[in-house]
Parts: sequence; structure tokens; C-alpha cells
Amino acid sequence: MNLLHSMVEALEKFKPLDTVAAPVASAVEKTLRPRVLRNALSGTALGHRLHPVLTDIPTGAWTMATLLDLVGGRDSEHSADLLVGVGIASAIPTAITGANDWADTVGKDSRVGLVHAVGNSTALTLYSLSAVARRRGSRTAGTLLGVGGCGALLFSAYLGGHLSYARGVNVNRTAWREGPEAWTPVLTDGELADGERRVVEADGVSILLYRDGGTVRAMDSVCSHLGGPLEEGEIANGCVTCPWHGSTFRFDDGTVVRGPASNPQPVYEARVDDGMITVRRAAAEESISSS
Repeated sequence: MNLLHSMVEALEKFKPLDTVAAPVASAVEKTLRPRVLRNALSGTALGHRLHPVLTDIPTGAWTMATLLDLVGGRDSEHSADLLVGVGIASAIPTAITGANDWADTVGKDSRVGLVHAVGNSTALTLYSLSAVARRRGSRTAGTLLGVGGCGALLFSAYLGGHLSYARGVNVNRTAWREGPEAWTPVLTDGELADGERRVVEADGVSILLYRDGGTVRAMDSVCSHLGGPLEEGEIANGCVTCPWHGSTFRFDDGTVVRGPASNPQPVYEARVDDGMITVRRAAAEESISSS
């Protein structure tokens, strides 16, 4: 395990990968810019990233195909061939959703993600060649190519796990930011003019305040996608847009209007009490956390 850890650390520090990653990420962003496409690939409607859901299909199909090739015998050949085909078909949408998620990363995460993609592409290529060999009746070649594809797949899966669980890529950045349950004063009423925004702190959580037509709106200032500063984003039509990747949220309920965010943004109740603007966790948020 120390060897694998050292390998990943070396990938994270290998800056020459940036010369490839940067233009590829830029091309992906331009291709996937339409809101409908971005929302679909990000899993916005699911409230969960779509890519991790899809990865189980090719991974499961290909690993089981290789297992049947190695120990299943002649009776399982048809099943193994079918699973190879399922893996190939499902790998395409899985790769597209992965590219969508990877395009927003930078630095270490971008470098490891690029190699992760290369590993998956290698697995797809080897299993595709395996499928061709199987159709031609060359079981030995098909099996060997499948074993090679499985090796590439497992290597890539390790890197994917590192990105998700060690680096926290695309986890909800507001998951542990709950804010106050009781009404908490954060600002005097006169310090927030109409159309003005301010960032305040309550119970260790930074909150974006915005006054619109006399109504004070309050939302967590940290973007749930990759932690961007919402206070620096554009505010229009009752929504705020993250300046980093363009995720857009409604002030009223935190709903995601445009991805790449897939988790709604925490919002807070706000009111003026004795000349002070006070905030508390929204009733829905409070009931969920106490259940």
C-alpha cells in the first residue's frame, strides 16, 4: 500500500501533466456548456453526482466477465461475452459524466484525474479488442485481452477512489456546515442596504446576506460543488451564481438552477429584530438534521 500511495503522490506532483490536462479540460467545458447538458451530466436532478452511479455498471460487468473467463468454463462463455458487451456500452456514458466532473478540477486532482481517465480508456480499448477476438472465435486472445483490461480497470478504480475519498473531489462542501438553530444576530439593519450583499458569521458558518426589495435573503457562502465563494458571484433574478464554475442557486430555497453543482445550497431564515438582522437554520434543514 505504501508503494501505491507513493505512486499517487508522484502523479500529484508531476506538473508536466498540466500541459495536457488544461487544453483537454477547456475543450470539455466548451462542449458541455449548455445548461440542460451540464445539469444532466452532473446529476443535478438526482441531488447526487451521476458519474459514481454509472461506474458500477462497466466495473461490475467487466470484472465478472474476466472471472467467468478464468474459472467459468465453456458453459459460461456466452455470459462472459455478453458482460464484455455490456461493459463497453455502459463505459461511454460513464466516461462522459466523468469528463464533466474532471473538467472542473485543478492541480493535483486534475493530474490524477487525467491518469484515471487514461486507465479507463485503456480498459475500454482492451475489452473492445477482446470483444473482437471473441467474435472471431479466439477465446484465448479474448481472455488475455480481458485480463489486461481488468488490470487497467482496477488501477484506474484505485485512482478514482483516491480522488473521492482521499481528496474529497465532488463531495458536498456544505455537508458539515449547519449554522445556528436559534435566531442569532449577525448584523445591524442599517449595515445592509437594498441590493447590497454582506458575508457574516454565525456559529462558525459564513453566511451570505442579500437584501432584495427590503427582504433579507441568507445562504451558505460556500458553494456546495467545490467550495467557491458565492459572495463574489453574480446575483440576478433571485439567484446567485458561483464565480468558479457557474453553479447557480435560488436564494429562496437553495435549489440548483444550473450545474455542475448537484447538491442544493443550504439557506437560512432571516429577519430584522430590534434593529438587528438575525438568522437561523431553515425549518426544513432543522427537521432533517434532528430526525
